[in-house]
Amino acid sequence: MSETERDGRTPPVDIRRLSLTDFRNYASLSLDLEPGAVVLTGENGAGKTNLLEAVSLFSPGRGLRRAPYAEMARERDFHADKARERDFHSDTARERAGGGFAVHARLEGPFGECEIGTGTLASGQDEADGSRRVRINGASAKSAEEMLEWLRVVWLTPSMDGLFTGPAGDRRRFLDRLVLAIDPAHGRRTLDYERAMRGRNRLLSEGRMDESWLGAIELQMAETGVAIAAARGELLRLATAMIERLPEGSAFPKADLAIAGTLEEQIGQRPAVEIEEWLRGELAAGRMRDRAAGRTLDGPQRADFLVRHRPKDMPAALCSTGEQKALLVGIVLAHARLTGEMAGMTPILLLDEIAAHFDQHRRAALFDILEDLGCQVFMTGTEPALFSALKGKAQFLTVSSGTVSETA
Repeated sequence: MSETERDGRTPPVDIRRLSLTDFRNYASLSLDLEPGAVVLTGENGAGKTNLLEAVSLFSPGRGLRRAPYAEMARERDFHADKARERDFHSDTARERAGGGFAVHARLEGPFGECEIGTGTLASGQDEADGSRRVRINGASAKSAEEMLEWLRVVWLTPSMDGLFTGPAGDRRRFLDRLVLAIDPAHGRRTLDYERAMRGRNRLLSEGRMDESWLGAIELQMAETGVAIAAARGELLRLATAMIERLPEGSAFPKADLAIAGTLEEQIGQRPAVEIEEWLRGELAAGRMRDRAAGRTLDGPQRADFLVRHRPKDMPAALCSTGEQKALLVGIVLAHARLTGEMAGMTPILLLDEIAAHFDQHRRAALFDILEDLGCQVFMTGTEPALFSALKGKAQFLTVSSGTVSETA
């Protein structure tokens, strides 16, 4: 029996080796990693966030920057490419002999060991294919969602600091990432809904008012739309219950979570089949309105994720910048605990520039919570001194111009 099983904590999943080929500013990198905290320090632009982005690709989607895959591939010397590929033994790397990039990880977790590789082919081929490839234990995966069987990855980046004051779409994407970590089917639902919605919008814009065609699309949108809203509502219910279990007076205040939307207000109030029929009717009745607007005005794409600072009873958008950051960190940490319980394995956390805007008290509180979670967490910063409280408890690595070494 492992130590984590004996003390009752959720088993961790750790990346023990991370290898990159032609990813961002890394020509070739093979990095041995330790469980627990991994601290990456170096100057701005050295490539710290690039490493986090590489790890974030072990999750469905386009990673923490949401960048096109073509942007992730390093501009290469093709003569040097062939020599590097002879030394880089991931199946994914061998597949990308024509270009692109490759990211490979050896995992250890409650399942034992696992090898996952992902990457793209040459840009011209990728444009035709439109996707990246995933290999798990040497076999091609049917979809990126299969990675969720082996690990969950959750991240927090400086670009999310304006989450509470920015567009509602950013908050929906954040919420959907939280849902995906505990409900792997959510990603496919949202993709199916968006594809159907784009098809409906195109038909309306072209004036092709085919009743049977539009009716079939709207039925699909109603079914998947209600499923999306229900999954979001269930996540909020579970996250709220987790937040209630946390101690009072934490450095990261408790948050009250809600989701606003005409569709969302009906979830739990009526049977799902009735809500689906209502949404289908709204879509059918709103065709001319949506055609004039150039977009669909009913459905889960109109929802907004709402957060309140509970101790101050104040909307997060009206809190100070520091309070918003603390709220956001508190939500991510509560969600990490929830993910561990629901998935049976702790998620890997990516915390970019996490310590820069916290005082010593909040930094110490954060490090204590992370240690209690028992997860592997990657943290970046410009100065090792920001993480001095982790001396002897973390792996310290220095990043410099596409190279990584142990911190002296």
